[in-house]
Amino acid sequence: MDRIRVVLVDDQVLFVESLQTVLELRSDDIEVVGTAHNGEEGLEVIRAARPDIVLMDVRMPGMDGVEATRRLHQEHPEIKVVMLTTFDDDVYVREAMQYSAVGYILKNIPATNLINSIRAVMDGTIQLSPSVMHKIVSPEIDPEPAVNVGKKSRTELHASDFSRREREVLYFLSRGLDNRTIGEKLFIAEQTVKNQISRIYGKIGSHDRFKAAEIARELDIGRYISRED
Repeated sequence: MDRIRVVLVDDQVLFVESLQTVLELRSDDIEVVGTAHNGEEGLEVIRAARPDIVLMDVRMPGMDGVEATRRLHQEHPEIKVVMLTTFDDDVYVREAMQYSAVGYILKNIPATNLINSIRAVMDGTIQLSPSVMHKIVSPEIDPEPAVNVGKKSRTELHASDFSRREREVLYFLSRGLDNRTIGEKLFIAEQTVKNQISRIYGKIGSHDRFKAAEIARELDIGRYISRED
C-alpha cells in the first residue's frame, strides 16, 4: 500500500509535533515527511521532500500560508495543499482556493475526520469544514443579486449556455473534484480542464469556483452532461 506523504507547515511548534504524532499513530497510510514553521521554510522543506499533500497554516509570521500556496502552485502544481487553520474567514478561503488549494479545514477537526479528509484529498475530492462551506454559500457574502453574463443575469442562465465539455467540467466541479481528477474522469489534460473553467468563469461573470459549483447545482447540470450539442 502506497503511503500518503505529508508536510506540515504551522508556526505553532507544539501543534505541529502533536499533529505529526496523531497522524502517524492513528493511521497506517500517512507519513509525515517534513515540518516547517513559516511559509519560506515550508517551501524549502516541500521542495526537498516532494510530498503528496501539504497541511498549511494560513496566518504565519513572514510569508503567510496563502502566499506560500501561491508560490508552491507555480512551482509544483501537482502537490495538493490543504489550509489548516483556526480561522474560517471566507476571504482567506477564496484567496487560497484561487491558488488551487484543495481544502480548508479548521484545526478543531477531530483526528479521525482529518485523516479521512487527507485520504479524500488524495483521491481528488476538495475538503471544506462545514462552517467554512456555510460562509461560502451564504448570500451574506455575495451582495450582488445577479452576475451579468452578456445580457443575461445569473438567474437567466441555462445549461444550453455551456458547451458539452463545459457542462461535463461544471458537473464534476460541483461534485467537489479538483482539476486533476476532473481531467482523469474526462480523459483530458489538466490544462484543458483549466481552459474550460476559464471559459465557464467568463460566462458566469465570476472567477469564483464555489459560485460556479453553486450555479451548476441550481441548473441541475448533471441532467445535461450526456447530451450531444
